[in-house]
Amino acid sequence: MKKVVEFFYVDAFTTETFGGNPAGVIPHAENLTDEEMLNIANELNLSETAFLLPSTNVNADYQIKYFTPTKEVDFCGHATLGTAWLMANKYNWIDKDEKIIFESNIGLIPVKWITENNHLKSVSMTQVRPHVKSIDISPEVVADLVGLDETDIDDRYPIKIANTGVPHLMVPVKTRQAIDQAEPKLNELKKMNNHFNISTTHLFTFDTNGEFDIYTRDFCPNIGIDEDPVTGAANGALGGYLYLENILAPQEKHQLVIGQGHTINRPGTLYVTITPDGENAVIEVAGAAVVSIEGKILLQYYFSEFSVLIIIIK
Repeated sequence: MKKVVEFFYVDAFTTETFGGNPAGVIPHAENLTDEEMLNIANELNLSETAFLLPSTNVNADYQIKYFTPTKEVDFCGHATLGTAWLMANKYNWIDKDEKIIFESNIGLIPVKWITENNHLKSVSMTQVRPHVKSIDISPEVVADLVGLDETDIDDRYPIKIANTGVPHLMVPVKTRQAIDQAEPKLNELKKMNNHFNISTTHLFTFDTNGEFDIYTRDFCPNIGIDEDPVTGAANGALGGYLYLENILAPQEKHQLVIGQGHTINRPGTLYVTITPDGENAVIEVAGAAVVSIEGKILLQYYFSEFSVLIIIIK
């Protein structure tokens, strides 16, 4: 038995091919099992691959599932953005509606189009309302795990777990140079993240020489990724953390430009909007994307086992 599955590589948070964060997108996954999805994600070997299925939720256009090469995860920002960009352009959703709504494990994720002169400029996803919580770990231990000196940690801001769908450890750092030179102890960092149920460890700094508002770097060995190039979920959580910890002025709308991925030659730019809403805030993360590869995956089954053959057609 054979199955032919169409797939795409979409570089998210960039306008340049081979920049930003590449995500796999499978727009027609309705006939795939979870095991097949995991095997496909492992074969594509990107940080995350998104799979679209029909949704039974009347308020959603599709169900979306995310897999790293090793496991299913509840949410992925760059794969959501890349999927929405693909659907707007390749499947003409931009002509059908002003947005597309995905049903995920964390709830509904609306993604709207941002156009300029009738051309799609970027897409913007609304993330789950942010929350933060404390963590019982010392700055000295965190610095050691991510490959920094303790003096590199910016003690004006707390080390905390922030969440807009999945939990991320926020680590304030004094300088961009320190972030770029960080050499994490990946095996030990993996154990710590698993212990505290953290998806990624997210370094950030305001030291950007005016190029961005914030510069970040993200490590996530516990979900099978040593370093994520440009992280939509973590930077959305960062926006929530900055607001809820009163690092940004309360009850004011903030629009942040965040740079990430430069250290590993996958530079990307994210646009994070924080809108006050009572005691909390609405977090939107926007960016552009580029479809870099499209092709077909041939699943071949032999006596209940199967192999994966990828045929690149563009």
